[in-house]
Amino acid sequence: MSSLTDLPAPDSKSPDSKDRPSGLDRVLGVIERAGNALPNPIVLFAGLFLLLAVVSSALEWAGVSVAVPGTDENKQITGLFSGDGVRWLVENLVVNFATFPPIGAVLVLIMVVGLAEKTGLLETLMRATLARVPRPVLPYAVALIASQAHMMSDVAAIVLPPLAALVFKSAGRHPVAGLIGGFACVTAGYAAGFTIGSLDALYVGITQQAASVLPAADGLDIHLLINYFFTAASSLVLAAMGGFLISRVLEPRLGTYEGSADESEEQDLTITPVQRRGLLVSGLVVLLYLGGVLALWLPPGAPLRGDGGAFVPSPVLTGIVPVLFFAFLLAGLTYGFTVKKLTGADDVATAVTDSVKSMSGYIVMMFVAAQVIALFTWSNVGVLLAVKSASLFNSMGVTGFWAILVFVLLVSCLNLFILSGSALWSLVGPVFVPAFMLMGMSPALTQAAFRIGDSATGVITPMNPYVFLILAMVRQYEPEARLGTLISRLAVFVVPFMLVWLAILGIFYGFDLPLGPGADIGLK
Repeated sequence: MSSLTDLPAPDSKSPDSKDRPSGLDRVLGVIERAGNALPNPIVLFAGLFLLLAVVSSALEWAGVSVAVPGTDENKQITGLFSGDGVRWLVENLVVNFATFPPIGAVLVLIMVVGLAEKTGLLETLMRATLARVPRPVLPYAVALIASQAHMMSDVAAIVLPPLAALVFKSAGRHPVAGLIGGFACVTAGYAAGFTIGSLDALYVGITQQAASVLPAADGLDIHLLINYFFTAASSLVLAAMGGFLISRVLEPRLGTYEGSADESEEQDLTITPVQRRGLLVSGLVVLLYLGGVLALWLPPGAPLRGDGGAFVPSPVLTGIVPVLFFAFLLAGLTYGFTVKKLTGADDVATAVTDSVKSMSGYIVMMFVAAQVIALFTWSNVGVLLAVKSASLFNSMGVTGFWAILVFVLLVSCLNLFILSGSALWSLVGPVFVPAFMLMGMSPALTQAAFRIGDSATGVITPMNPYVFLILAMVRQYEPEARLGTLISRLAVFVVPFMLVWLAILGIFYGFDLPLGPGADIGLK
């Protein structure tokens, strides 16, 4: 694979090119310059904290207060630059971070998902799934697996596309179609899936914190699966759309693939008997484990039933992170020891530790983001912005699903510049979750809408570092490929994915279908 440092600048031209920059090149140049002007997310949140400190203090000095609709409560804005503000910060700086909901859940899942990835379980599972897929079905299989890939976190963007290229090539199809299609479906459908991963824990933690600023949040059951029905259905429909776009739109435009004489030998995609045995044994162990969980949940009077014997809410949903933790742990350990990737406790500790090491930047960013969201809540500026945003939407006549549509478009535009889902949701969640609650819409609906905007446009922004990685991979097959060519091929997926995803959300909204267990469209 070519080194990323060997890639030319996104708007560079070949030495012989006399052409003026195309419209696409100019648009990409603007996006790249605007994105490069943004600071590091940690610096961005630090600046937002200082801005919020100044604004909250100015509003307190001006005597601003906000009436919470539906209550007799009148909240006074409290500034950070005051005696109460300084005392609050000193007493709560560590508490804000330690109790920030996403931190624990994300790190717990990252440890065991990382273990499964480092033992080779996830890659072997994908190989076993794709290697024997019939040629006509291959694009749809790639799209389906890619739509579940957020379970693997960012490693999916590294592992799945080149594997899809090899599978396409071995089936006599164009490898670039598999490469680009796999990456597009991973990215544009990133927040879909009937699998659960650290992304879900990240989203719901911030949603929970954002909703808590309003009294209406009392009694709401905000758990890891509040979008599960929506994301599961979306992943199936997006897989069908992705497969169609790969086979009927992208691949025909690539022409016939003719490998170069110096191209590397085709990689063997088959799995070894040892790997097959590892998959079988780990699969059986996980099935036995899940059977045990169901046995503790389904029967009447089971210990994992909720109050009054209810299925929803129940400890299985509120404690889904520990349930998933042990599932991934058992799978990773069983596979690792079976294939001899793990030989002792030291190997396990190293794999888990290395997984958490990769999250160091995330931890620092969440420390600053936790202070911002806590200040939003404590100062009551979050309530003020939510009330004003809801009033603005109502005064413009933008209510109901139209408000959701505007929100998705806003997030899609911001996603071109702020690619981190955690950073973006931390910015918009504390404003729009309570704002839409004031309009009668549940936090689960706002989170579902955010998933669409946070995924669809990430595939075409030069701010996505994996775009350049994919360009380096494409150049293995097309040495003259440039960024503009890659973006134009990826852009095929953006609008169809967004429209289909919005249509699915519209069906849930129109028929008032639950987005997940106990997660209704509106506030009851």
